[in-house]
Amino acid sequence: MKDKLTVLVSGGAGYIGVHTVNLLANAGYDVIILDNLVYGHQDLVDQVLKTKLIIGDCNDRAFLDQIFASDAIDAVIHFAAYAYVGESVTDPAKYYRNNVAGTLTLLEEMVKAGVKNLVFSSTCATYGVPQAIPIPETHPQAPINPYGKSKLMVEQMLADFDQAYGLKSIIFRYFNAAGADPSGELGEDHNPETHLIPLVLQTALGKREAISIFGTDYDTPDGTCIRDYIHVNDLAEAHVLGLQYLLEHNQSDVFNLGNGNGFSVKEVIETAEKVTGKSIKAIECDRREGDPPLLVGSAEKARKLLGWNPKYPGLEDIIAHAWKWHQKRHG
Repeated sequence: MKDKLTVLVSGGAGYIGVHTVNLLANAGYDVIILDNLVYGHQDLVDQVLKTKLIIGDCNDRAFLDQIFASDAIDAVIHFAAYAYVGESVTDPAKYYRNNVAGTLTLLEEMVKAGVKNLVFSSTCATYGVPQAIPIPETHPQAPINPYGKSKLMVEQMLADFDQAYGLKSIIFRYFNAAGADPSGELGEDHNPETHLIPLVLQTALGKREAISIFGTDYDTPDGTCIRDYIHVNDLAEAHVLGLQYLLEHNQSDVFNLGNGNGFSVKEVIETAEKVTGKSIKAIECDRREGDPPLLVGSAEKARKLLGWNPKYPGLEDIIAHAWKWHQKRHG
């Protein structure tokens, strides 16, 4: 009998992945990272996490065969996915090949190896345009882009794999991951960067001239879009709790992960100015097609069943931690 459970984390060198690996290690798990390093950061794994990294792809069946044969893996946390909504519209084949076919290969290899526990990184994009706010897990799923569709297809596959093969899964539908580890050692570093908070902080650092506000005439208090930002460490903590829940209860379930509060684009910029002490130039632009005015999720189910209680729900903490990281990484 092993002293520690071994968790394979696909995409573990990515933004949410490194924070989750860090908390898993602190919680006493043996962690193996699988990442193709298309978007992952080997330097963070080597210098900060000091965790075993296997470089490879979920689409490579023979490669996955070797991993499951050489390590006694107890569970998988699956982050590895492409997640640029706009790119998914212009190049859907890339998203279906990686997010759907790659996940199918991973699931088949798990069944073959007798690994029956999976925590899956899904998205609020599976809901499409919200019919109710805050969005509950029971909200209809009608994604409006190939990225959201690819994640919904995997959710449907997981239901079928549970019924047919007994593979149990916890599905997390994220809202907007943000922030960085309070230590400043881990954080967000995408290329290209599309997320609002890092773009605002890049402007504060002088790396870009201004931040664009897409639409100021929405039916919201200040006219700009409102989004649900959840601190990345709180998101990572939910994965540790979700894994524990799965191992204890041996049943599949789905949870939203969000703050339950929304912050507008203007609130983000104003808070960033307060945190950084810098003036941040904003340019008001036309709306972008497909941007709902308000996206806020209900995470009551995760709070109730997983005992999840976000430590950093405030926008100021989220931005302050991100600022510490961005100054170190890009200053």
